[in-house]
Amino acid sequence: MALVTSGSGAGPVINEVEMNGGADPSATTVRATVVQASTVFYDTPATLDKAERLIEEAAGYGSQLVVFPEAFIGGYPRGSTFGFGISVSIANPKDKGKEAFQRYHAAAIDVPGPEVTRLAAMAAKYKVFLVMGVIEREGYTLYCSVLFFDPLGRYLGKHRKLMPTALERIIWGFGDGSTIPVYDTPLGKIGALICWENKMPLLRTALYGKGIEIYCAPTADSRPVWQASMTHIALEGGCFVLSANQFCRRKDYPPPPEYEFAGFGEEPSADTVVCPGGSVIISPSGEVLAGPNYEGEALITADLDLGEIVRAKFDFDVVGHYARPEVLSLVVNDKPQLPVSFTSAAEKTSAAKNDSIAKSY
Repeated sequence: MALVTSGSGAGPVINEVEMNGGADPSATTVRATVVQASTVFYDTPATLDKAERLIEEAAGYGSQLVVFPEAFIGGYPRGSTFGFGISVSIANPKDKGKEAFQRYHAAAIDVPGPEVTRLAAMAAKYKVFLVMGVIEREGYTLYCSVLFFDPLGRYLGKHRKLMPTALERIIWGFGDGSTIPVYDTPLGKIGALICWENKMPLLRTALYGKGIEIYCAPTADSRPVWQASMTHIALEGGCFVLSANQFCRRKDYPPPPEYEFAGFGEEPSADTVVCPGGSVIISPSGEVLAGPNYEGEALITADLDLGEIVRAKFDFDVVGHYARPEVLSLVVNDKPQLPVSFTSAAEKTSAAKNDSIAKSY
């Protein structure tokens, strides 16, 4: 595993951010690592084993924060069409896609669940804050999610991808405003958006409004233009941006006919690079601290000077002195959007509240 570096060598439960919180004033730097590596596709236990080896290696370099790519646990179904885009009929191509979805569904994880418990144990064992991209299974619907863990082994919460892109909408559900967290930690205020969500200005602004300082951007986009987006976000938000992508070859996926790649004209060879990575760490001033790496699997590491956040905000604070709320403002609906609700549950809640008030007198 290659290492790309930059720079020099029981507490309270961490809640979502309070605006008067922030980085530990006694800490001047945070060592952070973005992991650029491939899922072991359709093999979640092996992927968890690989994740632990990578976390152990990053912790060995002194990293306090480790960020994994989009869909690292469960896998990003690169090249698969799930039967769509092949035929508009309701015949065999779609049926084959249903079988592919069944295998993909089996590789996803429940949140909470045993895999989440194991990830929490890894964070505790190696004493790191862990940001992990997963495919989350809730019943029969899958979500592209990011899970957050602290060094005490606590699962803090999740972000569900608000807007899947293109064919992702066939296989993933849509998140809502209830899972756009920013966590106030001793390292700073940490949150995440996934892949092209990062191109949604209002969603970014929601994170800025929560005071994000270490902005994680797990992605599947390896195009050079992605670097421009990451630099812009760092400058716009006055925050550190940590973007993690997978580096994958065709052989990292099951062979045909179990798994077939579309979009290459013909089946790619085993050593064909199907995702070249491009993971990167960028400072609030727009300086590239480490990466982008397009060479192979790697741990991309940098020391984050937290004082640079304040220096960047002197020029531009997008939700502070550079805001014009009397002209432009944002309202975020952060309530869970449930497809089914039951009036009896609401009545029981109301009755319990009334009973509590009555007892207080």
